Amino acid sequence: MTEMSDIAVRDFRQILIWPLQLMPLPQGCGLLNHWDYLDRDPNRTWVELDDEFPERPEDFQERHYREFAAFLPHVQRFLYGERASRTGRTTYGESPIRIFRRADVKKARLRFHGQAAATEVDVVHTDLYFFFDVDVAILVVEIAARDIHLSRAQEIIYRFGRAYPAGWSESGAALNCPESVEWLGADGAVLAASDYQARTKYLASVCKDQASAISFHWEYLLAPMMLNQRAQVAPVRYRQLEFHRMPTMAWLAVDDPRALTRADFMRLAFASAPGGATETPYAPGFLADFEQRYCYDRFYDPLRGDGWTNTRVLCSGQSFVAIGPAGHALFIDPERGFLSQFRHQYFLLGLIAHFHRAAILMLSDRLVATVSRLDIESNASVSQFRHDIRLTLETFLRFTHRYYFSEVSDQLPMRDLFRMWVGHLGTDRLFAELRDELGDMSSYLETDLLRRQAKTILTLTITTLLSLIGTVTTGFLGMNLFSHADMSAIDRTLIFFAVLIPTTLLLLYTVMVSRRFAEFLDALADEGASWRERWSAFATVWRRSRR
Repeated sequence: MTEMSDIAVRDFRQILIWPLQLMPLPQGCGLLNHWDYLDRDPNRTWVELDDEFPERPEDFQERHYREFAAFLPHVQRFLYGERASRTGRTTYGESPIRIFRRADVKKARLRFHGQAAATEVDVVHTDLYFFFDVDVAILVVEIAARDIHLSRAQEIIYRFGRAYPAGWSESGAALNCPESVEWLGADGAVLAASDYQARTKYLASVCKDQASAISFHWEYLLAPMMLNQRAQVAPVRYRQLEFHRMPTMAWLAVDDPRALTRADFMRLAFASAPGGATETPYAPGFLADFEQRYCYDRFYDPLRGDGWTNTRVLCSGQSFVAIGPAGHALFIDPERGFLSQFRHQYFLLGLIAHFHRAAILMLSDRLVATVSRLDIESNASVSQFRHDIRLTLETFLRFTHRYYFSEVSDQLPMRDLFRMWVGHLGTDRLFAELRDELGDMSSYLETDLLRRQAKTILTLTITTLLSLIGTVTTGFLGMNLFSHADMSAIDRTLIFFAVLIPTTLLLLYTVMVSRRFAEFLDALADEGASWRERWSAFATVWRRSRR
């Protein structure tokens, strides 16, 4: 095994983007939207953010202007609304996004297996994003560190964003996770700690609930919302949409990006564990097209000098990583440099990409649950199925027209990277599959509606035919052309049957020739048909059809 790259990362940022599915609000809970629960929390753990557009233009910051100008108008309306007001009920013209932030977690202490020293990182932001009319929330956690080794940065990227362990070693150590994670308050006190080593907890959750538990420190961060399988009562509950690894974004400032080896770039692109500087994380054949598929080298040229700001962007869907020179203000400036773009424009790019995928997965899950509850032997179940499918169709249409777009920016780097990101996530394929599934469901509902209408018409036709017999019979007796009232009961009975039997026979015969008679009526109504053709169609009514 070769040695790891001994490269210093002067400045490091990581942003976790964790989409979660929100469960429907229970009836009678008194909440219109999921975020109302956080607003009413007496502990005020989460506080809604005011918009970034102050009343006084002189207070408006340039980095927010650059962020706004980077997007196309329809995306601007999605992100900010017409006025970007987040201080009332979301209606047309306002942003459909509501953002809540908790400020009690200031640092995180990370310990890794086999390493005695812990790593403390600053927690820059802890935000929770809600979206109007879509049962998806996204937890965003941004951390920062300075002057760490590349191997430690790779370790953090690989292990920090883990909701639960993938398994345990023979010694009981959680696989692919940090040994421990502790949230620290402003005074350095431990607010919550991970429990990745609590093997029994995770096994019991899967065994009893067929759902994975998550580490306690993540549950703490999402409180007062409750994990869905928990027994505690809470109106707002959530569950995971994908597997245990959270999507991640990372920004690394190093002395010279050209010092990183091809294997280093690969490990960053795939958020892989640290390894040898020349040992690739996967087989050479699998990585033959690595540069073409996962590297965006618009601003990266290792052979160029003259102060060129070598900036390499890596994207694999699961991770988005930018590496650049620590000595160039163009890369590290938090107001006008690439760091500002990473934390604002590119973060929103990732938020949109992962929100699209999460919403599609949520709707697909809802569709599967609806079909699973269908019992074709139960009329109530069939009726509820039709109702649920129509609601899902309406939600999908609103999502498509309000949120789903394939172009977000005219700026070439953002446009190219969004396409690369979405391509690796497979969002377009998932969207097409969901649209086809909903189309099949819609066709089924239309066919079922036509079938029920045809059945109703048949029932009405039979009822009309039977009532017609009685109408003609009683009408004949009630015409007062003959003095039937003076006749005896036997005579009146004979007259009744004398009218009833021919009427019934005539009606039955009419039904027998109804198809041919319908063809005659079509010919009679056809203005282009000659009288000869009409008489021919009339004569056909009385001929016996041959099969």
